[in-house]
Amino acid sequence: MSEPTGGQFLRAAAGRDAAGNAPSAERLNWLRAAVLGANDGVVSVASILVGVAGASSDRADIAAAGIAGLVGGGLSMALGEYVSVSSAKDSQLAAAGEVAEEDIANPWHAGIASAAAFLAGAILPFVVMLASPIQWNVPLTILAALLALALTGALGARLGHAPVRRPVVRVVIGGALALGITFGVGALFGVAVA
Repeated sequence: MSEPTGGQFLRAAAGRDAAGNAPSAERLNWLRAAVLGANDGVVSVASILVGVAGASSDRADIAAAGIAGLVGGGLSMALGEYVSVSSAKDSQLAAAGEVAEEDIANPWHAGIASAAAFLAGAILPFVVMLASPIQWNVPLTILAALLALALTGALGARLGHAPVRRPVVRVVIGGALALGITFGVGALFGVAVA
């Protein structure tokens, strides 16, 4: 498998390759990974933020948790994708013997792309949480996260030439559940004991 260039990725995102053909399974796999990374960034960081906000209204606590979520999540995505692609590369080399290096995905590129997708998704709820008035930061962050999830769900469906409604509903319901549960856990365990 070769690493798609920027132009190849954009053509795949547009739904066609350079010859105007439908996107290959490999290109759709890269698209899937990008959408998944962005969704993971939105849900993970927004959940951390609303969970901490459920326990504390201190902006410093919320910001510290958000930064830890951004860094930890981005590194986790990069490492996970690097290990996954490295393992696949090792298997391809073992099975095929002589394989041109350019025909195999680059684990470093995959890791960086995965982290970038995560951070692209995560930055919106982070900025909304910290920029919103304290009494509105949780509902506005939840709204921003759900809108971002609807957008990535619709984008992924459109680029994959699939119906839009079901993926959008699925990702928004999943995100709403994650956000509601983490806010509830934060509120439940954030009671000050003195």
